Amino acid sequence: MKIVFVTNNQHKLDEIKNILGQEFNIVSLNDIGCHDDIPETGDTLEENASQKSNYIASRYALDCFADDTGLEVDALGGQPGVHSARYAKETDHDSQANMAKLLDKLGNNNNRKARFRTVISLIVHGKEHRFEGIVEGRIAHQPSGVRGFGYDPVFIPDGYDKSFAELGDEVKNQISHRARAVRKLAEHIKQQHV
Repeated sequence: MKIVFVTNNQHKLDEIKNILGQEFNIVSLNDIGCHDDIPETGDTLEENASQKSNYIASRYALDCFADDTGLEVDALGGQPGVHSARYAKETDHDSQANMAKLLDKLGNNNNRKARFRTVISLIVHGKEHRFEGIVEGRIAHQPSGVRGFGYDPVFIPDGYDKSFAELGDEVKNQISHRARAVRKLAEHIKQQHV
């Protein structure tokens, strides 16, 4: 089954392909010739994921899915949340600046509890379905590890003493928020196409 993943983020694309395996032909926006600046103006992860998938479904008439992910830190009232990719002022997906701002805001606060939450909006045959994946954890006092992307160097998932960036793709793709949401997505698609 060919399905468009509404992204040009190679890290995300590779991660999704690794999680889903060979059963699905996952193509990117680049693969379908879409170079539009797709709006993400929602106030929630759900709204952004839906906005992106509906944009592609309505313009290209292709089955597709889009995700939005946020890091929610308890001590910061759920921030950065929906603004995770652009948390540091006047930046866009600048992981170093985003992590620096997060660690600065947290300071020496002992409450480091946080979660990554991914929401996926799937549109197949014009019908939308949503899936959510959550992984609980905590924010480290400083970044460690070189793998992964985004906030991976400062996020330590529950049950582990290493950051996502230290654990590596194999472990992360088993336990991550995105992996959990994608497994729900895959299960749904398989049931529909049995």
